[in-house]
Amino acid sequence: MSELPDDYLDNHYIHKSNWLRAAVLGANDGILSTASLAIGVAAASDLREPIILATLAGLVAGALSMAAGEYVSVSSQTDVEKADIEREKIELMEMPEIELQRLAEIYEKRGLKKETALIVAEELTEHDVLAAHVRDELGINEISQAKPIQAALVSGSSFTLGGILPLFVALFLPIQNLEYYLYGFAIIFLIILGGVAAKTGGSSIAKAILRITFWGTVAMGLTALVGYLFGANL
Repeated sequence: MSELPDDYLDNHYIHKSNWLRAAVLGANDGILSTASLAIGVAAASDLREPIILATLAGLVAGALSMAAGEYVSVSSQTDVEKADIEREKIELMEMPEIELQRLAEIYEKRGLKKETALIVAEELTEHDVLAAHVRDELGINEISQAKPIQAALVSGSSFTLGGILPLFVALFLPIQNLEYYLYGFAIIFLIILGGVAAKTGGSSIAKAILRITFWGTVAMGLTALVGYLFGANL
């Protein structure tokens, strides 16, 4: 039987899930938020300066908010994980027999025979009892474990990269009908992002593009409507 290459597990898409989720969410929000904001202001104003100012302000505020929000959210998840691990340490010290039986029951529910499940639980307990319970009882592993700083950096950076694209459109394309340029380019950016994310994650590219295009159009359309209504009442 041939040995598997060292990087075999790295080929699975689940290993990319944490950073991919944060990157796609950040870039998508960056494109959509700044483009929608720019469209709303462009629909209400014939001047380039307020459009650029609003877009730039939205870009900076959005990137910082995205990074901070992601950090707080993932940190909360980390706190829960740490609390569960500490609780598991106490339970392992106070009632090791019950914990061993609990671990065996987990393996039995997964399809092992009762005797085999107990043997597996005993061997894993001898190897690293805490790691076995953290992984199989709590469901925490290296793939799913929360990383607050990584998530914050990825989200903030990807939001900035996504938000810069509509800013360039607002800076360099003609002011006349600028909202249509913003919409068109934002949809193109979103389609590219959706396709790349789906390809990287191994999911359906067509579904990703359709989803991101539909919701992007809804968001920018409603923002443009607000801008038109606001502009009409000035």
